[in-house]
Amino acid sequence: MEFKLLAHHKAFIPIIAKWYFDEWGSIVEEASVERFEQKLLDYLSDSSIPCVIVALDGDTIAGVVLLKFHEMSIYTDKEHWIGGVYVDKPYRGNKLASRLVKEAERLASIFGVTTLYLQTEHPEGGLYRKLGWQPLENVNYRGVDVVVMSKTVV
Repeated sequence: MEFKLLAHHKAFIPIIAKWYFDEWGSIVEEASVERFEQKLLDYLSDSSIPCVIVALDGDTIAGVVLLKFHEMSIYTDKEHWIGGVYVDKPYRGNKLASRLVKEAERLASIFGVTTLYLQTEHPEGGLYRKLGWQPLENVNYRGVDVVVMSKTVV
């Protein structure tokens, strides 16, 4: 498995957009595959945040994670976030999500980020808790109960 930036693999945008629509479209206002595609076009940096990291199994995309700014509008003081962690069904159960998160942490550190944030619907923090993320608070955001977590990534 290799980790690459979507900026160099734009052909995967429609696949990622479909994954995101199927997974989160029901909670995103005015969601469509096309809108997810358009949003991904804003994340095509190869040298700064925002960017998209893809996991490639040869020529096949297996998973994805975003490094982004201000994911939750209620936290204007929390700048750098990871989100959109998604692993395609055939690749689940092999710790690829953990590897994607660790790669996002590594890249964020290279970009000079010291603290990352995320939100998860898992009430105990799930995978992220196991990776050293600390819960900050439970909130209802856009009608969904989530745990906001942080991690220092120096």
